[in-house]
Amino acid sequence: MRQITPPVEDFLIRDEPFYLPVSGEVELFEQAWRSQLPALLKGPTGSGKTRFVSHMAHRLGRPLVTVACHEDLTASDLVGRFLILGDETVWVDGPLTAAVRHGAIVYLDEVVEARKDTMVVIHPLTDDRRLLPIDKLASMLRAPPEFMLVVSYNPGYQSVLKELKPSTRQRFVSLDFDFPPAALEREVVGREAGIEPALAQALVAIAGKVRNLTDRGLDEGVSTRLVIYAGKLVAAGASPRTACEAAFTRTLTDDPDLRRSIAEIVADFF
Repeated sequence: MRQITPPVEDFLIRDEPFYLPVSGEVELFEQAWRSQLPALLKGPTGSGKTRFVSHMAHRLGRPLVTVACHEDLTASDLVGRFLILGDETVWVDGPLTAAVRHGAIVYLDEVVEARKDTMVVIHPLTDDRRLLPIDKLASMLRAPPEFMLVVSYNPGYQSVLKELKPSTRQRFVSLDFDFPPAALEREVVGREAGIEPALAQALVAIAGKVRNLTDRGLDEGVSTRLVIYAGKLVAAGASPRTACEAAFTRTLTDDPDLRRSIAEIVADFF
């Protein structure tokens, strides 16, 4: 029987992703990787978790396999399945199996969104066994020393039904992520959006004020990603007010009162 594994070249990070460290997370991640420990990244949407993992994979010289988890993601989607190709049956590795074979960093983004059977698969990879059971092949795949499992979730957004179990959380070392301090966020937005420092400063200040509206019913504050989007719109020719309306007001809420509040904040700057 033939087995198909995606080539390692598909997962290499060739250009270094830009990332500004905040509080020792780079060193801690490196120490976890060297110690063969799995990592859990916790933080709100758009706070830099995915960019951080890409940066670390490049820094450590490891391939990166990223899986965006969703409610229909099954263990077979992660591990692999048999397929009929022509007149033969072949085994096609899933992303998790490919990552183990290549000694890659595998990143399961928003892991609590996946079906529960996926947790059964990853558990043996999170302890000293470092094994991936492949039931359909009746085999176990041992992870090499350079392999690392990284998962993320947004604790402020998840419901009680989609919270990580304590027994699962205790299989990981954890790194907390949040929106960066204003000075760092200005630098990130300016560089990523290609805008002048004064505009980046104004957009970051608006984002900070809008984030305070979570106390008034806003589900989530402005992510750094959205601030960059607003900056890119301005760089492309949009007015700052139009860019903020598209990236902040319309994206964050449909509530008329909250939209009015965000528009008033924007009007204070533009």
